[in-house]
Amino acid sequence: MKIGIISDTHGTFDDVLRNFLAPCDEIWHAGDIGSLELADEINAFKPLRAVYGNVDGGMTRRVYSEFAFFEVEGVKVLMTHIGGYPRKYAPKALQHIHGARPKLFVAGHSHILKVIYDPVYELLHINPGGAGNYGIHSVRTAVRFDIEAGEIKNMEIGEWPRTMR
Repeated sequence: MKIGIISDTHGTFDDVLRNFLAPCDEIWHAGDIGSLELADEINAFKPLRAVYGNVDGGMTRRVYSEFAFFEVEGVKVLMTHIGGYPRKYAPKALQHIHGARPKLFVAGHSHILKVIYDPVYELLHINPGGAGNYGIHSVRTAVRFDIEAGEIKNMEIGEWPRTMR
């Protein structure tokens, strides 16, 4: 199964993202979607799993939760918006990591792309960075990879210039 991960779209889902995510079977959004309408647009393009972010409003928070825990092809996944990083996890995220014991932890919020293996919790941490045109980042980013028989492989990074508004 091919997975695309985005975060911090802040209302942007343009042809750049569609082209990068077109080969994916599912899209995972790690929060700050921008609106429930945008989530619906992404979900109409490809099946969407998402969590809300700190800028997402009430309707988005009614549909999506702060944390999502699920399993895909034998890989346990924990996703949230504000999660921190290995050795600097947010307290709520750390509680969920202890309880869920995921193999993959996905978080957004920082607008900085990072892929880090955490040997302490034996998980891969992915922050896909900022996919939208709003925020502190100067380069838009997204991640895609395959999950097959419990393995994460063939990771690809997408990078594009940000369109200044």
